[in-house]
Amino acid sequence: MAFGSFSDSDTDGDLAEINMIPLIDVMLVLLVIFIVAAPLLTHAVKVDLPKASSSPSLSEPDNVQVSIDAAAQVYWNGKPLDAAALSAHMQLAAAQTPQPELHLRAERTTPYEKVAEVMSAAARAGLSRIGFVTEPEAH
Repeated sequence: MAFGSFSDSDTDGDLAEINMIPLIDVMLVLLVIFIVAAPLLTHAVKVDLPKASSSPSLSEPDNVQVSIDAAAQVYWNGKPLDAAALSAHMQLAAAQTPQPELHLRAERTTPYEKVAEVMSAAARAGLSRIGFVTEPEAH
């Protein structure tokens, strides 16, 4: 580490170097202070709290199976329904607490229009949990 030389070279400018020793000294002092102060900050007050036990009463919502066959016939839990009865059943299901989850199952050849109608009727009734049930292809 040379600060200057007696030779005439092209680098006649000042050399600027950062002195790291004061920075290291400050860091070591802070480290010692934190090592000494850390045990003082962890004092605790003993408090006897009452012990209570509770178990949440979670009730699983029911599932309603709505099926649509290729002839656009709608089934509610396996029972065939017309449009008016479907709407009434959806209104009753929406009024339940907790709301049941609607599992919608449609055959592959079912017109999409009928599936959209059933989904729209469920939304109008206030059913917000709709799941689509699919079956994997047999290989």
